[in-house]
Amino acid sequence: MWIEQRLWTPEGGWTVTETSPGKASLVLYFAAPGALTPESILADLRVAYGNAPILGCTTGGEILGPEVLDDSIVVSALGFDKASVRMASRDLSDVSQSRETGAALARELAGEDLRAIFILSDGTKVNGDSLVAGCLSAVTSDVVVTGGLAGDGARFQTTAVGCSDAMRPGRVAAVGFYGDSLAIGHGSFGGWDEFGPPRTITRSAANVLYELDGEPALDLYKRYLGEEAQGLPGSALLFPLSIRPSGDDAGAEVVRTIVGIDEEAKSMIFAGDVPTGHLARLMRGNFDNLVDGAGRAAEAAAAIKGPSLGLLVSCIGRKLLMGQRIAEEVEIVSDVLGKEASLMGFYSYGEISPHGFTGKCELHNQTMTITTISER
Repeated sequence: MWIEQRLWTPEGGWTVTETSPGKASLVLYFAAPGALTPESILADLRVAYGNAPILGCTTGGEILGPEVLDDSIVVSALGFDKASVRMASRDLSDVSQSRETGAALARELAGEDLRAIFILSDGTKVNGDSLVAGCLSAVTSDVVVTGGLAGDGARFQTTAVGCSDAMRPGRVAAVGFYGDSLAIGHGSFGGWDEFGPPRTITRSAANVLYELDGEPALDLYKRYLGEEAQGLPGSALLFPLSIRPSGDDAGAEVVRTIVGIDEEAKSMIFAGDVPTGHLARLMRGNFDNLVDGAGRAAEAAAAIKGPSLGLLVSCIGRKLLMGQRIAEEVEIVSDVLGKEASLMGFYSYGEISPHGFTGKCELHNQTMTITTISER
C-alpha cells in the first residue's frame, strides 16, 4: 500500500507532502468550510487522481501529520496492492431517515470479504445513534465501522459531504474496504472528568432531554454552569454529559454533546440519543487527561505494524476547550503510532467507533477516535 498526501492553504495553494508511485485506489479529503468551492475541490482532485473514488466532508478543523490546521484542505490518496474499495451514498431529507439510511448504505456495501466501513455524514441533519444502529443491523459483527459527522467550525449551521461529486448538505456517504490483505485498527477515548452526582433521565425523546430526576433538564444544567450558562448553547461544548444504562459498569459511558437548547420547553438537544432511564453526569475538561485520552486511543489502534494511514476524528468541543494546546493531542497520537503512520483527520460534530470499554460501535462525542488502515 502506498499513500500520497496533499495540503491546500490560502497562502500556498496545493502542496504535495508525500508522493505516489501509481494509480490511486481511494482519495479521502477533509476541507474547511469555504476554503475552496466544493466544485473546485473536486476538479482539482480529479486532475491529480483521475477517476479514483473520492470521499470527503467539511470540518471544524483539519489534521495532517502531527499538525492541527484551520482554513485548509487535507488529502490522502491510497493505493492498494490487493485490497479494493467500494462507495455508496444517500441523501437525508429528515432526521427520521437516519436508521434506514445507515442500513441502506451497509446493505449496498455488504460482501463476504468486507473488512471495514468508514462513514462520513452531514453533521446537523442526522441522528448519529440511529445511523450507526442501522449500519450495524446490516453487516456482520466482524466488520469494523468507524467514521464521523461533518463539521462547520463552531457555527453548527451547514455541513456537507461529497462522494465522487461536489460536497453538499444532507449527504451520508461510506466507503467499504475489502480483502484479506487489509489490517484495520481502531481506538476511541475521551479523557473528560465527571462532576456532580449521577442523575436519572426521567423524560426524553430520542436525542431531546427534558427532565433529570424529575426537574427540567435545562434549569438544572444552567444551575451547574453558573456564569457559563450565559454562553449557551455554544458553551455547552465545554460541558458535555456522560450517559450509561442504569446498572452498567463504570467505563461503559458514552459522551453526549449539546447542539441546541429550547428555552420554552426547558430542554436540551443532543447529537445522539439520551434514553429515558439512563444515568447522566456532567463533565468538564482537564487538558492533561484529554491528551492522555488521545494517547490511549492511539495505543488501542496501534496494533498495525509497517506503513499505515491513521484517520483521526476528534470532537470540535475538544478543540474549542484546548485552544492553542490542541496540537498536543495529535502529537501524542503521532508519537504512539510512529513514523510509519501517515496521519490525517478532522474535528467533527460526532465520532463513530467501537467503544473502548464495551467494544460496541457507537456514536461518541468529545472523543478522539482513530482508524488505522494498512495492507499486509
